[in-house]
Amino acid sequence: MMTIRPALFPSPLRAALSAGAVLVLTMLAACNGESGAAPAPAEAVLRGQQLVFPAGHPQLRLLKLAPARPGEAVDLPLSAKLVWNEDRTQRIYPAFAGRVDRIAADVGQAVKAGQVLAELASPDFGAAQADAARAEADRALTAKQLQRQRELLAAGIVAQRDAEQAEADAARAEAELARARARVRMYGGGAGVNQQLALRAGVAGTVVERNLNPGQELRPDQSGPGVPPLFVISDPASLWVQIDARESEVDLLRPGSTFELELAAYPGRRFEGRVAAMADVIDPATRTVKVRGQVANADRLLKAEMLATAHLQRRVGEGVVVPVAAVLLRGDRHWVFVSPKPGVFEPREVEPEAMGAQQVVLRRGLEVGEQVVVENALLLERQLHAAEAGAKAGQP
Repeated sequence: MMTIRPALFPSPLRAALSAGAVLVLTMLAACNGESGAAPAPAEAVLRGQQLVFPAGHPQLRLLKLAPARPGEAVDLPLSAKLVWNEDRTQRIYPAFAGRVDRIAADVGQAVKAGQVLAELASPDFGAAQADAARAEADRALTAKQLQRQRELLAAGIVAQRDAEQAEADAARAEAELARARARVRMYGGGAGVNQQLALRAGVAGTVVERNLNPGQELRPDQSGPGVPPLFVISDPASLWVQIDARESEVDLLRPGSTFELELAAYPGRRFEGRVAAMADVIDPATRTVKVRGQVANADRLLKAEMLATAHLQRRVGEGVVVPVAAVLLRGDRHWVFVSPKPGVFEPREVEPEAMGAQQVVLRRGLEVGEQVVVENALLLERQLHAAEAGAKAGQP
């Protein structure tokens, strides 16, 4: 790099260069913030247990306050699901093997008890009809034999033992006929052998599910858990509600108590339900209790398998209510930040009585009307810890 020596220049030029150098250094100092820079805002200071912010501190805009309210009730949301009312539901499976000949009902159709839903051509059912016909013929034959034996016994031709044997045969034939007829009658068959098995509705309601097609081959072993029924008949005007309740909410879900259902399909609207039964065992995996409720559905707005939220109201006599975001957990103790006056915050240990999804009822630690930090309380706690650590180290 070339070095400029002032001695090579005349005296007036050296003076001009010196003045220019001073001007350049002044401009560089200004660019580097050595003059004219805005002062940084003063930091919060720790005074005893209180964290004090200077007036106008930008962080104060992030700390939202809300007053503690008198405790009346806390909303407790629980997960729930709608299912068919099993007291008004029938699932139909094939009792005999056969082929679907005719389908007489479809989904959404209202049916009465005893109405034919479908007909099957079933050789197995024909065999049951033939058993009934054979039993009727055997009954007629044994009845004639019994009459003959009684006449011979009266004439002294046969022994008493032969007549008694005829009476026993007639009684067995009568019992077999009653059994065979009852079996055929249970599945809708009448007199004669036609191999036509009718699937009938056992309850009045609506066809809510159909799982068979014309010409489909069916077997009686195609039934049980995991296998869809041929028809599901139910009354959608009433649905069951399956609720998973925590141990702390068991006392609120006694049979007969009410709750409200909230569904994503109908925002802003709630449906009232009533608890019908409760399990006597707690699921060891989820630590929840299965509760069954019932909800009216006369307008058919609710559908089975819908997911819902059941809302309970826990009444509290004393205490104050604050938003759940205001309560912090340190180990096994709960804390909130209280603002006794603007810009001043202090931690306060509290004791919860009931905790919901949105609100917490505090048994002690707060008074009604005290201002509590409900937003960015974690940020304030972090700054308080930093100030305490600085105070212990002797730093400002």
